[in-house]
Amino acid sequence: MNGAQVLMSSASAAGIDVCFSNPGTTELAMIEALDKNKTIRPVLSLFEGVCSGAADGFGRMLGRPAMTLLHLGPGFANAIANLHNARRAHSPILNIIGDHATWHVDYDPPLASDIASLAQPVSDWFAYASSADDCTTKINEGLEVCATAPGKISTLVVPTDVQEAKSEISDGIQPNDFQPNWKFSGKKVEQLAKRLSDTNGEVIILLGTKALTERGQNAADRVAVKLNAKIYAETFPARWDRGAHISVPERFPYFPEIGLEVLKNAKTIILVGVKAPVAYFGVTGVPSKLFPEDALYELASVAEDAEGAILALAEAIGATNIKTSSDWEPPRQPDLKRPLDVQSCGEMVAYLLPENSIAMVEGATSTPPFYTASPAGAPHTLITNTGGAIGQGMPVATGAAIACPERKVINLQADGSGAYTVQALWTQAREQLNVVTILCSNRKYGILRVEFERAGIDPTARITDQMTSLDNPPLNWVALANGFGVPACKVNTLEELHTNLIRAIAEPGPYLIEVPM
Repeated sequence: MNGAQVLMSSASAAGIDVCFSNPGTTELAMIEALDKNKTIRPVLSLFEGVCSGAADGFGRMLGRPAMTLLHLGPGFANAIANLHNARRAHSPILNIIGDHATWHVDYDPPLASDIASLAQPVSDWFAYASSADDCTTKINEGLEVCATAPGKISTLVVPTDVQEAKSEISDGIQPNDFQPNWKFSGKKVEQLAKRLSDTNGEVIILLGTKALTERGQNAADRVAVKLNAKIYAETFPARWDRGAHISVPERFPYFPEIGLEVLKNAKTIILVGVKAPVAYFGVTGVPSKLFPEDALYELASVAEDAEGAILALAEAIGATNIKTSSDWEPPRQPDLKRPLDVQSCGEMVAYLLPENSIAMVEGATSTPPFYTASPAGAPHTLITNTGGAIGQGMPVATGAAIACPERKVINLQADGSGAYTVQALWTQAREQLNVVTILCSNRKYGILRVEFERAGIDPTARITDQMTSLDNPPLNWVALANGFGVPACKVNTLEELHTNLIRAIAEPGPYLIEVPM
């Protein structure tokens, strides 16, 4: 075997079975190795940001890494925004970057760059493979880091001469099974239970992704009933299990003024697999920390078993037999004669959401009604934009569909962020993935207009309007989807959305519905 074959065999032996790829000339040997390997599914994307976003979605749904294959520093640079989101989501990802031959780098060819400087800010582990035999060692090192709680990103650079060099390793590469080791601290549970027995003030429970499971949320509800506490989910969870069978909490507010108001009287703020809440952006006159400093208690960090910790706390305070409940109303079909707008669209999607579906939601101003309409609906997993770099919705939906082909993926997508990585539609068409995209087309960067107003700036002034408007010319989403091979339609009434969404959900493969707003 050569180095590339060793690399792919080692990755396969360690459980890698999907490679999101946008290769170039420095990855030829690795593409050949994928062809010979047969056990790793190669998925081609037209843009590296789709590769990294899809790997993020895959990792969120399965808790294990996919691999990306990227072309030199510029190719990796195209992937960085969604790797930023993936790092915030704690998604395990193994990036492989092909590089120039070691003997060629000194000539400073056009695509030469400082890959290390690009990769290290979004990588928990970074290395170069120095020989063909080194490929298996480095792959195992990188995947071991990926499996470290809470889930990490590893990046390996492999020069072309290393890929092509003959290896002394035999065909018999031993399998490795890298599994995250999730634990929680019994001491933290005991200390908090004691603190709660002595505290009469207001208690807030803030749940992070690892606690936003069915068992975690229901246990938190029992604790909240026992303590007369209030529960919030972190504002942008990596994944969130929801449905009528779960005591789904509210989201913690996005705007800092509201967050400050929620927490201002709290005597105990219990952090369960989540960091203490801070303002999304620094706003003059508004503190960055949204919490009373002496009120914080970390029951479980983001690298600990948050579900196990909240279950243990419920037991420690004698709350295990309390019946769970939900304050959310089940979604209802909105009156089909109502205007088609943000509110009615969100309600319709919540009402028609398929059982056991995955809802990928990206859109700051076009998606909030869905959040409040869907908690008591059909069981589903919600995915959000964890890092704030827009353009993750379509790629993450793509990766989630590959991870869970038996589940329908509903991508509720804003037009501004969708335009960043629209190339994901091509991959959905090529792989015939079960993704329905509801494209909310308000033809503007809506959240920026909200922020202009909050800052006391007129959003309709000539330049501010010009910098936030997307209607000159308007994006033709049906033509864009068709051009990438995805069937699509545009609806103008709520009744049309109802009819077409039912059809799109029932049919296999991808579909896009443009919803003007």
